[in-house]
Parts: sequence; C-alpha cells; structure tokens
Amino acid sequence: MSNNDLFKTLERADDAPPNPYDLFQSWMDDAGKSEINDPNAMSLATIEASGMPAVRVVLLKGLDERGFVFYTNSESDKGKALAQTPKAALCFHWKTLQRQVRIQGTVEQVSESEADEYYNSRHRGSRIGAWASAQSSPLESRTTLQERVTAFEEKFKDSDIIPRPPFWNGYRVSPSRIEFWHDGSYRLHTRVVYLPQSEGVWSKTMLYP
Repeated sequence: MSNNDLFKTLERADDAPPNPYDLFQSWMDDAGKSEINDPNAMSLATIEASGMPAVRVVLLKGLDERGFVFYTNSESDKGKALAQTPKAALCFHWKTLQRQVRIQGTVEQVSESEADEYYNSRHRGSRIGAWASAQSSPLESRTTLQERVTAFEEKFKDSDIIPRPPFWNGYRVSPSRIEFWHDGSYRLHTRVVYLPQSEGVWSKTMLYP
C-alpha cells in the first residue's frame, strides 16, 4: 500500500510514514499530475513589524531535509518582515487531491552559491525582471515598470551572464511543525502532526479533525 493510500485509512499516528519529507514529496508528485497550474504554489505567512500577519502565494523552489525554499526580493514587504521576525508559516492546498500541508518554522537565507545557482537557472526575462522591479514599492504606472525593464535589457544586452541582484535572495523555512491533512466524509478529516525530535527523528500525533 502506498503512503497516500495508507493515509486515507490511517488508524493511528504510528502507522504514518516515519519521515514527513518522504510523505510530502509523494504528495507533491501526485499534485504534479493532477493540479492544472503550479502544484508547488504555497501560501506564505509572515509577521509585519506592527505585529499584523500578512499572507501571499509564492512558489516552492527547493526542498531537502533542511527545509522548504523560496526566492524573493529582500527589500519587499515579506523580505522586510522576515528580517524583523525570521519565522513563517506555509500552507499547500491541492484541491484536486483534497489534501493540505501546513508548515511552521524559522527562516534563514540560503547560501550565496545556492541563490546564484537558482537565479542563473531562471529565464533571462525573469532575471531582468528581478533587477527592474522594486518589489512592494509604490509604482507610478505600468509604463514606468516597462521603462525600467527596457533600461536593464539595454544594460545587459551584450552579456550572457546577468548577475544576481544583491537584494534578491532565497529563504529556507526549517520546520518546527508539519501537519498533513486529508479530506474526509462529513468533515471527519485525517490530521497528523510531525514534530522534530532530533536529526532525522520525528514524533507523530494524530489530531481530531
């Protein structure tokens, strides 16, 4: 029986897979086959300096046992929030599969080499866009943005290598909690929470729906 079939009829938390990353990857693989757009889309919640929570959708761009990675402009609202309070929550919701994964954890920037490697793998237009967009700052008009794009296209027109902007970085959410949720009839959902105990070792608890 696969991890996914097992989860539908889970009797006890002890019956869940021991490693949440293996289960998550299995669910992500399923989502890649069933979701029409962006199976790696995730809601990212941060805490602003005022204490107000803020949430938006970003894309998961890296995953290993260190955590979940996304990239953004560090001078954006979320970048500033993470600099102030390096904690975040993530939520994946795959409607076609009736599954959800919630993650809470601490946040740190990825290494320079890791950020460079991902940035250089992006389409040229996306690399230009990273330079052109003063993300989250007021924009006078769409024309202003296009003028900035044109200016950076001109700046880098003779270069195959477009350096990563110093303000554009990757962030890794290292989980302190991962919850898997599977829809059940009459709202009797299956919920299992994983908590890290030591390196590679997790506790598992089933929750009432």
